[in-house]
Amino acid sequence: MKRRDLEQLEAENLLVGQAKDFAAIGYRYSFGLDTSETLLGLTCGSLSKVLRSAVEPAGFVFQHCTAEAAVLSYDPGETNIALRNRYFAAEVMRQLQVDHLPYFCSFASGCSGFTSVLATASGALSASTNERPMVCVIADRSPPGVPFSMSEERIVGSDHTSAFLVGREPIGYQLLGLGYYSTTRTRVPFLEVVKRTLQMIQELAATLELDMSTSELTVHYPNIFPETWKMVTRYLRNPQVEHVLDEMAERAHCGSSDSVISLAKYHQGREGRIHIAVNYGVGLHLAVCVLKEKASN
Repeated sequence: MKRRDLEQLEAENLLVGQAKDFAAIGYRYSFGLDTSETLLGLTCGSLSKVLRSAVEPAGFVFQHCTAEAAVLSYDPGETNIALRNRYFAAEVMRQLQVDHLPYFCSFASGCSGFTSVLATASGALSASTNERPMVCVIADRSPPGVPFSMSEERIVGSDHTSAFLVGREPIGYQLLGLGYYSTTRTRVPFLEVVKRTLQMIQELAATLELDMSTSELTVHYPNIFPETWKMVTRYLRNPQVEHVLDEMAERAHCGSSDSVISLAKYHQGREGRIHIAVNYGVGLHLAVCVLKEKASN
């Protein structure tokens, strides 16, 4: 992966705006695929590591934030529709020789896709007697030459991929509940993001009988809008809340992988510790899930 600082990104016309504006928010670097790398190769590498723990999973759930990442390039003159349907998920599975297994794929949830794949995989397991886990795969890259930092949101992104298991074994994190909100509006005030995030956290806490005023909580946010998430944490009114924005300056925003990276790094083997993952996707997609940490990782 190639690391660029903000000045390099600005020089390559990959920022909508000036480097100093993004530096003021908290960004410093981002990572992109080098000329010798492909998102397909990067994803096969991370997924193969996960498959060592689940050589024969029940199936796969793939998620992309950008539509361009969901389909590989094909010859526009190809008349065979089967050869034009070069879905990313299928290509990955063929390369790793697991293409006899079922798979699902989505990209419409944007950067809130972590919760999307979690819900899909959990639903598939709950509707089945299969004891094998589902594998969730997230993969995204910015289209070459296209600025990935939006003019209003001020987001710097990195190419990324991540994978994890969703199963029945009591390891890692136990999913206690999740909430989801979507709108097709293209402009949403940040104040509404704060209000709706708080509402969703409070509603989930009430359903789970979780005392938000006294519980020790770790809240994981995506590497965007730091001031917005500070407001959410402040309005939770709990001095024991641990506010997590993980390495925003060093690795920028990794889309749906932000939650995967953060949850993996902050697992401490403390049985029963509560984590809340907050996801935001452009549009507005807002998602919140409550997880209980298990001693075994």
